[in-house]
Amino acid sequence: MPQPPASFGEIAGIRPGHEFRNRLELWGAGVHGQTQAGISARAGRGAESIVVSGGYEDDLDLGAWLLYTGKGGRSNESGRQVADQTLTGANLELARNQVLGLPVRVTRKVTENGLTFYRYGGLYRVASYWQEQGRSGHKIWRFRLELLPEEVLPAAEPASTALPGDLFSQAQEPALPYGAAPRQLTTTLRIVRDTAVSRAVKNLYAYRCQVCAVQLASPAGLYAEAAHVRPLGAPHHGPDVLGNVLCLCPNHHVLFDLGSFAVRNDFTLLGLNGKLTLHRRHGLEPHFLHYHREHYFHAPGAYPAEH
Repeated sequence: MPQPPASFGEIAGIRPGHEFRNRLELWGAGVHGQTQAGISARAGRGAESIVVSGGYEDDLDLGAWLLYTGKGGRSNESGRQVADQTLTGANLELARNQVLGLPVRVTRKVTENGLTFYRYGGLYRVASYWQEQGRSGHKIWRFRLELLPEEVLPAAEPASTALPGDLFSQAQEPALPYGAAPRQLTTTLRIVRDTAVSRAVKNLYAYRCQVCAVQLASPAGLYAEAAHVRPLGAPHHGPDVLGNVLCLCPNHHVLFDLGSFAVRNDFTLLGLNGKLTLHRRHGLEPHFLHYHREHYFHAPGAYPAEH
């Protein structure tokens, strides 16, 4: 059965709560492009949708956000992980959604009153992804997905040769003599928090990045970002303390959060050349650095992009 044309975003006429009798109906409506696989992805372009079926023992679904286990290594007989997962194929494409800011359609398998069916849950964003050891002792890739507010849910458009931003373009208005300003949806990759701890680490380094030493100046003053080594909130539960934050420029903050580089316990860098600048009063905790290396860092070239 051929996969439908790629589309990212909402499907016209399908709202959260819409129910489907089976996977074939889900496929026919264009909501999920696979009749069996849990991730519908396009090589090199991202993942359009996922189905949460409860098949993976490490999944956690709390409605407004969920922890989704990547594809691979699961026994169909026992439902348990029997092999490690890798950041390739559909897993790589789902991770790509965070980098590209693409939304993911989420549908859940539901059993009520003895009947099993599928209920569309809406658009989610991939807030983060990381590797960890699952319940069965094998390495898995986990994705935290967060529900997008309904007021910013765009209608899906078919794939074309247009730029990625055009996937979220609003319907065109009647021609105006001066032309309409272009509009598109953008998705923020992270929340930049301003706490006493973040201000303290920035002041400690005079707003210079600990990786590249760049100091960014604006008319309103100096700018830097506090990057938490072990992320705050569930499921990581990192603390907002000085030993768990770095002072980084926006570029290195994004690269650190995406696992492009990490920091060894001797403060030399993995994935980048050089060594982290460390102030004598900055008690950076090695166990937080270890957590980031184990869960986020993946060496360049370990998981080549697929085309």
